[in-house]
Amino acid sequence: MKFAAMFLWLALPLAGYATYQLYGTPHLIWSYEFHANGARYDLTVPRHYTSCTYVGWALRTVTLPAQAARCPWVRLLKVQG
Repeated sequence: MKFAAMFLWLALPLAGYATYQLYGTPHLIWSYEFHANGARYDLTVPRHYTSCTYVGWALRTVTLPAQAARCPWVRLLKVQG
């Protein structure tokens, strides 16, 4: 049992690598486009987002269409290239 406990620390890096391989790396929202419904600077009017631009670790940007007219702040994305 003591021998197996020495390798328990490997679980976290392996889980992180598996998440990277399956879902990609975290990307933060950088900018977005939206329809303001006629009131661009009125924060009480609901916005309908059309596209979201995310930036990742290598400072590569990815522009995607909005999901259900919303832009999540963080997304896991696989960037090709």
